[in-house]
Amino acid sequence: MAASNLKVRLLTAAVVVPPLLWLLFRGPADVFFLLVLFAAAIASHELFRMTHPNDAIARGIGIGTTLGVAICVYSWSRDPRVLLSLLFGVPLLGLMVSLWRLGDISSAALRAFAAVSGPLYIGGLLSALALLRRDAGAAGPSYVLLCLTFAWLADTGAYFFGRYLGKRKLYEAVSPKKTRAGFVGALVGAELGGLLGHFFYLPSIPLLDVALLALVAGAFGQLGDLVESLLKRSTGIKDSGSIVPGHGGMLDRIDALIIVAPIVYLYTSWFAPAV
Repeated sequence: MAASNLKVRLLTAAVVVPPLLWLLFRGPADVFFLLVLFAAAIASHELFRMTHPNDAIARGIGIGTTLGVAICVYSWSRDPRVLLSLLFGVPLLGLMVSLWRLGDISSAALRAFAAVSGPLYIGGLLSALALLRRDAGAAGPSYVLLCLTFAWLADTGAYFFGRYLGKRKLYEAVSPKKTRAGFVGALVGAELGGLLGHFFYLPSIPLLDVALLALVAGAFGQLGDLVESLLKRSTGIKDSGSIVPGHGGMLDRIDALIIVAPIVYLYTSWFAPAV
């Protein structure tokens, strides 16, 4: 990352972060969900543009299904019938659409599995942020901030460790620029984020819990980054989009967050007394 690009990233963050935090801590939970829904719409558009570049109808169905998944998870998450309907219905719809919109047979398998898994990957996993905000009680906004901190500081740690210490590649076939040192830096950054959370805005989470959660979130967040790199590399795309100055597309920016958010939500569901 060049110095000029880093400057653009910092300026973008300075503009975006304050209103985001205000909405998170002061705004209604349902309005925050609308923000999550907007991010899911952009990210799913970027995903299906990669996998279905020549089929606007299939892209539209994929985006609509993604938003439907997010709305159902947020609105009826405690109704097992809804969750089972999503689990069964989304793959069935994706497979039927793939048969209908066959296109080039050489890429049909990629498009079929994108149609099956894409709405659950983005709409389902990202909605965990909105569930945390709404369902984790007074600590809900702080848990969402913890997710953001894990993802952002892990990304920052990976950048600096990778730039100054990185020599050995992490997974060159998927992401030629990522290094093992960068992966370690991501874990260090996530741990720093966990400590900030425990000592400054989420004292209710035990120190041991947040230390272990940071390791898991930091590691799996980097794997989420690799998943998106795999999608881009296999479809010949450099950036998923350009909606965020200095950051590429929406999916580029939230690829780790998509993985971190459900991990933190599962932690609050099983171990945190606030939920």
